[in-house]
Amino acid sequence: MNAYPDTSFLCALYRRQDNSSQAAAHAHKMSEPLQVTTLSLFEFRQSVRLQIFLNEQDSTKGFNRSLGMAALAKVQANIASSALVIAPADWADVYSIAERLSAQHTSTGGHRSFDVLHVATALHLGAREFLTFDANQKGLAKAEGLKIPL
Repeated sequence: MNAYPDTSFLCALYRRQDNSSQAAAHAHKMSEPLQVTTLSLFEFRQSVRLQIFLNEQDSTKGFNRSLGMAALAKVQANIASSALVIAPADWADVYSIAERLSAQHTSTGGHRSFDVLHVATALHLGAREFLTFDANQKGLAKAEGLKIPL
């Protein structure tokens, strides 16, 4: 596996954001399909559903249902066409790596649980690059030897 994307990268690919063109350009030049796990898919889908909920409560927040459903449908279509591949993970090993990362880095870096899990997943899968737009998560990934091309 060359690269592992976090949710910020997936969000930039599947709905318009300031960094969407950067995410699309990087994905386009990749030599292999983008690989994700059930964890990253869950967090992405949960994020989209939360944004829909927020928008339905207050139209100045989140994004509307049609944009959210289109993003979810595009992800599913890309999985079906193998443009997006679900990589299998040994979750016991991922959690073990995540525990080590948390013990080493969280008290000094303030990392969120999902951020630690994504970096741990990338390490478990043997990724060389970590695709993220999250500055704090970049620091954790770099500290663990992953390249950050964005």
